[in-house]
Amino acid sequence: MNNVTKTRKPGHTLLLEEQEDNGQEEDQVVTEKEVSKIPNTNINGRLKLLLKSLKSVKSGDFSVRLPLVDDGVLGEIYEVFNDVVSLNERLANEIIRTSKVIGEEGKLTERVALLEISGAWQVSANSMNSMINNLAQPTIEVARVITAVAKGDLSEKMTLELEGRHIKGEFLRIGNTVNDMVDQLNSFGAEVTRVAKEVGTEGKLGGQAEVKGVGGTWKDLTDNVNMLAGNLTSQVRNIAQVTTAVANGDLTQKITVEAKGEILQLKDTINRMVDQLNSFAAEVTRVAKEVGAEMRVAETTWYGEIAHLISLHD
Repeated sequence: MNNVTKTRKPGHTLLLEEQEDNGQEEDQVVTEKEVSKIPNTNINGRLKLLLKSLKSVKSGDFSVRLPLVDDGVLGEIYEVFNDVVSLNERLANEIIRTSKVIGEEGKLTERVALLEISGAWQVSANSMNSMINNLAQPTIEVARVITAVAKGDLSEKMTLELEGRHIKGEFLRIGNTVNDMVDQLNSFGAEVTRVAKEVGTEGKLGGQAEVKGVGGTWKDLTDNVNMLAGNLTSQVRNIAQVTTAVANGDLTQKITVEAKGEILQLKDTINRMVDQLNSFAAEVTRVAKEVGAEMRVAETTWYGEIAHLISLHD
């Protein structure tokens, strides 16, 4: 009977007994004390135990451990094997933990932390942390700029250089896109403010926003602002034209510009005023003409009477 042992958990092993009667392998959990009963002289059995454990590690089972019961070189090999597997297990668990904390919980400041490691183990941990850092920093930068934009602060832009090196690839594309967005918002905000100030505060009609390189919603917003400014300009100019004509005694002008809401009410009011003024002027003219004509008739009659009296006296 040849004995080969495979560990499932630290401190426990599996005794593999090759059954000659059915040619199958059967696993039995045994303690290290029981494994220690395998004679040290049975090198083949000990090596098969090592081989079986190596195969388990190869398949990704980092819980396997060899019993520390042998003396000599083989015992040292078992001990080093356990240390190597333990390091692999610690690194795998730490990567799993970091992945969950960063990827699921969103804690971007978390990093792989392994104590008492050196060489390639340390290089692996550092490389993992470097990758996390390279992924996290642009994300943090994007979040910082977008948060500022959400608060109305358009002075922030994404840094395209992190820790003395220029970002590349998709990170650079994202950075340029975010910065272009901020530039467009700045340009749009500046133009809208300028037009609103010129039209609303300074009374300079006809102002239009000019934002270069915009598309989609930004272009729609720019067009809407320009339409607003254009409508106000047309309406105010038409109102000013009619009221100026009225002030100059010209009652032939009326507001014709299209309008809605309160501007429409103002348009109708001014046009009614012009109609009423026209009616009033017509009535005044008519009455003046009639009174003047009657006064001329009366005057003629009066002069006629005076002349008749004078002729009689003579």
